[in-house]
Amino acid sequence: MSARQEGAAADKAYCIIGGGVMGEAIGRSLISTGTASASAIIICDIDAKRRSYLESDLGVTVTGEHAEACQAAPVVVLAVKPQDFRTISNSLQGRILPEQLVLSIMAGVNVGTLRNQLGHRALVRVMPNTPAQIGKGMAVWTATPEVNDEQRATVRRILQTLGIELYVPDERYIDMATAVSGSGPGFFFLILEAMIDGAVQIGMRRELAAEMVYQTALGSAAFAQQSKLHTAVLRDQVTSPGGTTAEGIRAMEQQGVRAGIIEAIVAAYERTLELGQEA
Repeated sequence: MSARQEGAAADKAYCIIGGGVMGEAIGRSLISTGTASASAIIICDIDAKRRSYLESDLGVTVTGEHAEACQAAPVVVLAVKPQDFRTISNSLQGRILPEQLVLSIMAGVNVGTLRNQLGHRALVRVMPNTPAQIGKGMAVWTATPEVNDEQRATVRRILQTLGIELYVPDERYIDMATAVSGSGPGFFFLILEAMIDGAVQIGMRRELAAEMVYQTALGSAAFAQQSKLHTAVLRDQVTSPGGTTAEGIRAMEQQGVRAGIIEAIVAAYERTLELGQEA
């Protein structure tokens, strides 16, 4: 810690361990929504350049020491890669008080592993996604019985700063959500990229294609969500017999687009389970 920060960890309301994309997004959202002040947040990251950036850009306290960071903070967020959890848990074991809430966004690291390696029982597993950076995220979460009603309300407040939060009573849905909503933005970005490339291939300027594709995606998702109709019905509405959409869908099916997307979800889910085993 810097001289200014010496001894300041104990008065923080939120400790975020891991200052990467999602750790930063959580800290930034807490501040921008007025849920917490910058002075109430401490972020721990092992990279000195990253700490310097977070300190100057967000105004939060930063440190490279995990145990110091989580000292007495009511909420401790684990926002590190699952592969790094074993090392971090060694420094945290026995350091977290029973009344503190631990919120993990690590893919695949289940409650049993968290409990065993941290020696702690008030645990929440969350799977957010990267649109949380602009308040449009999807965060699916579950909690152990030791998490009280007040702490559950706190979790909801935190996650609502990121977008939509969805509680599930069974932990297995968190691993499924990792494959669907957690990895999902990457799949959609690939589809968007392919549509833009297709537009360029037929002669459209890339910037014009991007604007058209992004708005088409936004409008289609909003329409599907609001209409409540099955996506097959919505697809049928825009697919005239012998028309352009019908021909395009025929080409997509020939290329195995549907099967490829299904396999992507399955592969992401299986990898999630593997990450849990590695942790």
